Amino acid sequence: MAAEDTESAVLTRVAGRAGYITLNRPAALNALTRPMVRAVAEALDRFEADPAVAVVVLTGAGERGLCAGGDIRAIREDALAGGRESFAFWRDEYRLNARIARFGKPYAAVMDGIVMGGGVGVSAHGSVRIVTERSRVAMPETGIGFVPDVGGTYLLARAPGELGTHLALTGLAVGAADALLCGLADHFVPSAALPGLVAGLAGGEVAEVVGRYAATAPAGELAGHREWIDSCYAADTVEEITGRLLAHGDPAAKEAAETVLTRSPTSLKVTLAALRRARALGALEPVLEQEYRVSCAVFTRPDLVEGVRAQVVDKDRAPRWSPGSLAEVTAADVERCFAAAPGGGLGLV
Repeated sequence: MAAEDTESAVLTRVAGRAGYITLNRPAALNALTRPMVRAVAEALDRFEADPAVAVVVLTGAGERGLCAGGDIRAIREDALAGGRESFAFWRDEYRLNARIARFGKPYAAVMDGIVMGGGVGVSAHGSVRIVTERSRVAMPETGIGFVPDVGGTYLLARAPGELGTHLALTGLAVGAADALLCGLADHFVPSAALPGLVAGLAGGEVAEVVGRYAATAPAGELAGHREWIDSCYAADTVEEITGRLLAHGDPAAKEAAETVLTRSPTSLKVTLAALRRARALGALEPVLEQEYRVSCAVFTRPDLVEGVRAQVVDKDRAPRWSPGSLAEVTAADVERCFAAAPGGGLGLV
């Protein structure tokens, strides 16, 4: 992406007491590139140092969503070329995720429409997270041969019961009520009220403005499935989880198992291990360090290239995973994905 494109891909402005950041690649669903990540980080530096700015507001251009994630086509091309540019992208991106979580002023993320992968990373670590009836929030990485990152394993490990495990393994998207239930968002605001909310933050206290527009989210789905989700996903292995789901008897549990079994076997096993380890690590920064190690390792495996091909490039939705079954993915295969990253870690801990 050329310098002039970078400038137009992240728009910033100050109005009243608010600093606004708009992700502006609507044709690509505001997918993140490394220059965009760096532009957002630079904007946060400016806004934090500006005493006139009391709140930062993140939005996405266009009508379809805040951000569909990282530019996975570019990551695939990097992998095919034997490059390592993706490592630099993740290094900057994960450091930005940590920066957002520790930002010294209110950070209000408008999670309208599609918010997936890297889109979750730039929004769900904020202090004021707003969803609408159009929100579709997901960490869909297992479906492209990758593993939840951008602090996603930290967020999902903290969700009630085993809801996070369910979302991580299936990669399914949730709406507003379920995002609130899982701790991925804080407030529901009808999409029709967003212009008033976003403009209002320039002149009023954050809590007062959000309270003026917040409403009760339409009913979600996950709360009614907690019994089978919590019992089935508490198992220690992906094989046992899918076995419990298939045997449970609830049609929704069977459907979840069928979804899980279409995902990359390696990604599934590494994701489950990453989630369990994230719970033990506790804080966001060591989890991001772990995710960086895992991302660098998975980048060199065949499933990421194949998964992006099947879902995004050729769109045949028929990935040929390698290995092709859960039984073929050994404990040693999983453990290798947690090895030290080339060139060291992120420097967050």
